[in-house]
Amino acid sequence: MNTAERSLRSLVEKWLTPAAATPIRVTRFSRTGSSRGRYARVEVQRPEGSVALFFFRHDDGTWQVFPPGTRGPGVCAGASAV
Repeated sequence: MNTAERSLRSLVEKWLTPAAATPIRVTRFSRTGSSRGRYARVEVQRPEGSVALFFFRHDDGTWQVFPPGTRGPGVCAGASAV
């Protein structure tokens, strides 16, 4: 995976698609409670109102819209229906 494709800037552009004249603000930048991982809350103003997303820094240095350690969708095998 190309880390430039997972930089905070590239993800903000991908998810919030700001216009050139639209200001983007980082409204919060801190660490999570238990794992102490970094996160950023980024906000953009749109005509219909403000839109904000949280971005999480992963151990490999990339930023994602989901926290580290979160598992994706899967199938639970072994459970039987009654």
